Amino acid sequence: MRKPILIGPILAAAALAAMLISAAPHFAKAQEKKEYLTDSEADKIREAMTPSERIKLYMDFADDRIKKLKYTLAHPSSFDKNRSEELNGLINAYSGCVDDAADQVGLAHEKQQDIRAGVKVLKAKTQEFLEYLQVLDKSGPELDTYKDTLDDAVEATQDALQDATKAEKDNSTPIRRKQ
Repeated sequence: MRKPILIGPILAAAALAAMLISAAPHFAKAQEKKEYLTDSEADKIREAMTPSERIKLYMDFADDRIKKLKYTLAHPSSFDKNRSEELNGLINAYSGCVDDAADQVGLAHEKQQDIRAGVKVLKAKTQEFLEYLQVLDKSGPELDTYKDTLDDAVEATQDALQDATKAEKDNSTPIRRKQ
C-alpha cells in the first residue's frame, strides 16, 4: 500500500521559497546601499558605468563630508545636541567614501580596466584631505570627542593614497603585445 503524500508541508515549503525568491531583490538592494550614502548618492554610484567614474563620485562624496565637518566644527552652537555623534558620523562617512574609492582601484586593477582619470582624482584629493586631517589631529577643536574616529580616517586616507600611487605607477607602463 502506498503512503499518502502530505500536500500541506509541500505547499508550505513552496510558499516559503516563493516569498524568499520575491524578497531577494529587496535584500540585495538594501545591502548595496552604504549607510553613509544618501539615496541619491547610492543611485549615482549604481549608475556609474566605469570604476573610474565611481572613484570620482566617491571622492566627491568624501569632499562633501569634509566640507560638512569643517562647517560643523566652525559652528559649535548650531550643533549642541549630539554634537559628538555628528562629528564622528561625518568622519566615519568620509572614511567609508575613501575606502570605497580605494576598493574600486583594486577591483579595476584586477580586471585590467583603465582608471587613470579616477586615480588622478583619488591621489589629488587624498593628499588634500590628509593635510586637513593631520592639522585637525594636531589642533582640532573638541579633539577628544572624535580622536579615535579621526585616527581611523587618517589611516584610511593614507592607505587610499598608497593605493592610488601604486595604481598610478602600474598604469603608467604600457602593455606591449606581440604583433
